[in-house]
Amino acid sequence: MNADVILINGRFSTLDRSNPNPQAVAISDGKFVGAGTEQDMRSLAGPVTQVIDLAGRRTIPGLIDSHMHIIRGGLNYNMELRWDGVRSLSQAMEMLKRQVAVTPPPQWVRVVGGFTEHQFAEKRLPTLDEINVVAPDTPVFILHLYDRALLNSAALRAVGYTKDTPNPPGGEIQRDGAGNPTGLLLARPNASILYSTLARGPKLPPEYQLNSTRHFMREMNRLGVTSIIDAGGGFQNYPDDYAVIEKLHEDGEMTLRLAYNLFTQKPKQELADFAGWAKQVSPGQGDDLYRHNGAGEMLVYSAADFEDFRFERPDMPPSIEQDLEPVVRLLAENRWPWRLHATYDETITRALDVFEKVNKDVPLQGLNWFFDHAETISDKNIDRIAALGGGIAVQHRMMFQGEDFVERYGAKAAERTPPVARMLEAGVPVGAGTDATRVASYNPWVSLAWLVTGRTLGGLKLYPQRSLLDRETALRLWTDANTWFSTEQGKKGQIAAGQLADLVVLDRDYFSVPEDEIQDIESVLTLLGGKVVHGSGDFADLAPELPPAMPDWSPVRTFGGYQRRADAGAAKYAFVGCGCSSACNVHGHNHARALGAPAPASDEGAFWGALGCSCWAF
Repeated sequence: MNADVILINGRFSTLDRSNPNPQAVAISDGKFVGAGTEQDMRSLAGPVTQVIDLAGRRTIPGLIDSHMHIIRGGLNYNMELRWDGVRSLSQAMEMLKRQVAVTPPPQWVRVVGGFTEHQFAEKRLPTLDEINVVAPDTPVFILHLYDRALLNSAALRAVGYTKDTPNPPGGEIQRDGAGNPTGLLLARPNASILYSTLARGPKLPPEYQLNSTRHFMREMNRLGVTSIIDAGGGFQNYPDDYAVIEKLHEDGEMTLRLAYNLFTQKPKQELADFAGWAKQVSPGQGDDLYRHNGAGEMLVYSAADFEDFRFERPDMPPSIEQDLEPVVRLLAENRWPWRLHATYDETITRALDVFEKVNKDVPLQGLNWFFDHAETISDKNIDRIAALGGGIAVQHRMMFQGEDFVERYGAKAAERTPPVARMLEAGVPVGAGTDATRVASYNPWVSLAWLVTGRTLGGLKLYPQRSLLDRETALRLWTDANTWFSTEQGKKGQIAAGQLADLVVLDRDYFSVPEDEIQDIESVLTLLGGKVVHGSGDFADLAPELPPAMPDWSPVRTFGGYQRRADAGAAKYAFVGCGCSSACNVHGHNHARALGAPAPASDEGAFWGALGCSCWAF
């Protein structure tokens, strides 16, 4: 057998305990066929074998995100201005201002999650006045996690919210003294108002959605991701909203492997949803690039406990058990795996009561069902999950919301949010993911940094040393451990003969860089099934071409996706609340007006020298 590709001179971390650090790797027909000495691997070369010298770079299996909303996110990616990774509000507002200038009516400028105010140097969100100054006429929608959304006046007009608009169930439209909407929407107690308002915005046409999804997949490849388990999502109907991803699959344009779960869309009609879907598709149906994975993360609406740590845990309705049992029984009888969103231990307790009841009649062992999130899960419920053969998928939401949790529940309670080390000790299958794109960033290295350091993006230390994971264990949660959650154990997740040849070459060594640099890691070369899907730097020439982002005003064309910290190094000022001892000669104390003014704020020489402006804090 001749190899298609041979990789040499890499620092391979295979995560195969029987062969942890080979010198070279060989790939044929989309799978690894060998990992050993360079001499042995070169012996597999034929006349057309491609030999790639990795120049001593750390090389790992392709990363797998066990919880993301990439199918829905891909439809909108090209429309969204991403503040993921941005470290100052001043930079974020400058990006917003630039995007407003090129966005044509009736389009919106949308910042749809993936960031937290705590990551900004200023430790705050923009005010509505600041947003309105920057965007007086273009609708702007800014989603902060799933706790609030900021809409400028133009966006309020676009969605039709007025003095006479009532608060929807589960949400609040904040109003001024005269009863007029201010532009602040609050998720009290759930996020329905946020995503229902977002859904009112213009959509991209199908050909642009195809382009948008391709760009999002390539963004994930840039960060080293080769597989994702898609958790469905609100306003993500099956099969209608899956047409774009299925078209890309048919056309051979997938650069990620996707396993998708089906998320019920109709409160009080959840059983009918799953009964209908069970006749259309079965778990595992598809191929190694695109396959069905089961039910969830929403099984019944009454069991959804939203994760807004700014407010008290919501009281769950008494109907959870009677709503959940027939759905779980249907899924178990049809051998459908499921995942269930559950932030709080109280919700997990009630769900486990149902699972244990169903298990007496229909054994759940072997179904690979699991809970998502589980930030406050108790030791008792961890053990109950282990006894039933279930798993837990954890996400780095606390890296974005840790400060809010500590403020409400205290630092001691935050020490086990979630208790990942305890889960592993109990023998529960544990996998890691992001829950992107709204409540956290899609960057896997931010999650890996959280698992290793226990710190939030704002720098708050959440966990004691005993609760932290070593770097190899954390990486396993992002690779081979996640294959349990898509029932693909032994098929991928390691660099080992017979497994799918998904592999990532890193721009720096994950195992030796300072802890603070883990979140900055990227891929310089990503292979999916032995084929290059991303390349940069020395490997840029190997990367396949990608058409420009559509439409031509897309934020992706200007800013890309996740913002590198190094790219923000030139910004020497911070956009802060006014603390000036005296007003500047140009703008007084009106910083919002200063940002929106036509003065050349991005040109330090002109701005400071010509105007003598002192609005900005160094």
